[in-house]
Order: sequence, then C-alpha cells, then structure tokens
Amino acid sequence: MNQKKVKKSGLRKGGFTFKQFFVAHDKCEMKVGTDGVLLGAWAPIDNVKKALDIGTGSGLIALMLAQRANKLECIDGIELDEKAALQATENAQESPWHSIIHIHHSDIYNYAENTQTQYDLIVSNPPYFEPSIACRNDMREQARYTKTLTHEGLLESAQSLITESGLFCVVLPYLIGEQFIELAEKKEWILVKRVNIKDSTDKPYHRILLAFQRQSKVNIECSIDELIIRHNEGYYTDQFRSWVTDFYLYY
Repeated sequence: MNQKKVKKSGLRKGGFTFKQFFVAHDKCEMKVGTDGVLLGAWAPIDNVKKALDIGTGSGLIALMLAQRANKLECIDGIELDEKAALQATENAQESPWHSIIHIHHSDIYNYAENTQTQYDLIVSNPPYFEPSIACRNDMREQARYTKTLTHEGLLESAQSLITESGLFCVVLPYLIGEQFIELAEKKEWILVKRVNIKDSTDKPYHRILLAFQRQSKVNIECSIDELIIRHNEGYYTDQFRSWVTDFYLYY
C-alpha cells in the first residue's frame, strides 16, 4: 500500500506543538529536534521517582518524561543559558506537569556540588563538537561544543548524582557515541542498553542512544536494538511512528 510522506508534526513559528504540550524554543539556541524527541521517547522511565535532565534547553525531554511517567515525584532540569532556562521554566509552567518539573539556571558542576538529591534517571542531549571554528555567538557555541561541558565532566557529574541502580542516558552522533562508551567504561560505567539509529535503510548509522549504570559485581549483558526512521521512499517507518505516536500530531 502506498503511503504519503507524513508531516513532521506541529512545527510552527517560535515553537513546536505536541499532543499534550507546547514547547516554545525561540529563545533557545538549540531548537526542538529529532535527537531530543528520540531520547525523551526512549529513556527507561518505569519506577523512576526522580529524574534529571542535564542541559535541558527548552525543557523538551523533561516534558516528554513527565508525560510518559506514572510514578515521577520530580524532574529537575539544569540549563546554563539564562534565556533558555527562563523559557524552559515557562514551558513547564504551561504544561500539565508544572508541579513536578523544576528548572535550575546553573551549570551541572555547581549543581552537583550543592545538591543532596540522588536521581533514578539522568538524561542528557549533550554538546558533542570539539571546540574548533567559533559559532556566531557564545550561547550557540555553549550548546553545540564541549567547551563548557566536556564528556568527561558530564560522566563524573552524573556519577555523583545517580542512585546505585539508576540509569544515565544520552543521545549522540554514532561515532562520537562509540568514543563516549570507551570513556564511560574508564569512568566505571557499564553500558546496559543501546539503540543504533539510521535515517533510512540505505544510510549508515548516524545517531546512537546509550543507557549506562554504575559498574557493579553483577554481570549485565547489554541489549542492542536498531531504529530506522524512514523508508527509502521518505515516509516514516512503523517502528519510528510507534516511538512518537503519543507525542506527534497527525499520528
């Protein structure tokens, strides 16, 4: 049966409309995108009571986790950019989950040093480019490059904030993700879940979702899955649609 290409969803000027919430992102350097949506739809949320989103940006992933969860007591979002933090706060306050989402204007290093909270789930769609050519402004450079938040620092901060059995989940470009796994293992994390992602069947893997736990004496075998976003003809696969059907409009 022929299928037409599907609209991406509720993209509109200044933001993005999902089924249960709206994300304004006109004050954020990094806009709503597929990477954040994939992480928000995939991160294991069962039995999670406290979650942390490092580099929350517009608050997208925090909002998606809140929609999916049934036992969440709080979601904290950390954002270094003041304008983005204010917009994430506004997005959270306008959502059905305003009572459990709390946005903090801070860097993760300072936050980790000053909080006593331990989290069952930590997520991050982190910067991943090494500092090289300067961006057009400092805020965009901060969001895209590992200048203010290195992967080593991210792993160490998450380690100090995670519960003993908690999960730390990230989305990264595929090759950078492979390097991230090596660094994480040196920092005594163990990889327990990964999803290799292709844009279409005939394309190479371009993104990767990773879930880590703190290393323990228990031997945990990593589960490996694959996600293909589109068929070669351009329309979304049933698999991708099943991931986002609770969020995207027109599904």
